[in-house]
Amino acid sequence: MRAVVAQEVGEPGDVLTVRRVPVPEPGPGQVLVRVDAAPVHAGDLHVIRGRYGYAPPFPAVPGLECAGTVAALGPGAGAGEDGEDGLRLGQRVTTVGVTGTWQEFVVADAAQVLPVPDSLSVSTAAQLIVSPLTAWLLVTGFDLGPGDWLVQTAANSTVGQLVLDLSRQLGFRTVNVVRRRAAVDRIRALGGTEVVCTEDEDLPERLAQLTAAHPMSKAIDCVAGRVGADVLRALAPGGELVVYGALSTHRQTDPAMLGIPVPADAIIFGGRSVRGFFLSRWFATTPPQVARRELGEVIALVEKSAMTVPEGQAIPVERALEAVHLAEAPGHGGKPLLVL
Repeated sequence: MRAVVAQEVGEPGDVLTVRRVPVPEPGPGQVLVRVDAAPVHAGDLHVIRGRYGYAPPFPAVPGLECAGTVAALGPGAGAGEDGEDGLRLGQRVTTVGVTGTWQEFVVADAAQVLPVPDSLSVSTAAQLIVSPLTAWLLVTGFDLGPGDWLVQTAANSTVGQLVLDLSRQLGFRTVNVVRRRAAVDRIRALGGTEVVCTEDEDLPERLAQLTAAHPMSKAIDCVAGRVGADVLRALAPGGELVVYGALSTHRQTDPAMLGIPVPADAIIFGGRSVRGFFLSRWFATTPPQVARRELGEVIALVEKSAMTVPEGQAIPVERALEAVHLAEAPGHGGKPLLVL
């Protein structure tokens, strides 16, 4: 089978190759999934560069999620829990917490394979978990409701757009930070209450104007660096910033550069706080029944279009390097999807 392999830690364009590898065999309680499509997430590129929350042994196949069909069942994998029907051959599925999805077949424990509603496109199914679940957990972690405000950076990202979907469902208002003027109209069309563009606006000044009129105490940040620090300082006393990405240092490999210059006065005198969110850690520390409930909520919202995953751009796996380049190109549009 074909697989995209990172030979070692490094720049994706230098270390990735497409090669033939053996098809894996599912063991007891496992499922073999034939992969139809797998997205190229920023987290995948972090893994290749050796700056993610975990480091696989190299050579390694990247990939954090996928959509496909059940190709084979290991012993016991077809049995459902509590009398429910189990997985079946040919069933459309997505993987949860499974890495190494940039290949034609992937093996996963049956508990990490979820059926996909027939109404969802391959593109949506391939992106059903990481971004929608992240947006859902960030928003519900703040218990946002009508009248509340949320500041978010990288508002034009997939997670940012899904947060805007949730703002329309739950009634909270948003301040959306983007880096390109071309993204402003789109964010407004998606329901963003206020938009700040760092390309031609002074972020601290604009945030100060907005928070003077509407004190805000909740923010999510996928940029870190100076942008994250400016957002933290703009929050009301006692406010909280949740950092779930570091796009400002995307190409950095020096650990000393992977930071956010937290202003001491904001913490000491203003009682503001910063915490991180890492979806892999959430899965590792959340009871399975709770994780299944949250996943069920998210899939139901996507199925009824209350959360809309932007359509991805299908790219044949043989052109994996093109997909990686596109994933980091400014204004690249939909997320690149490796099609197998």
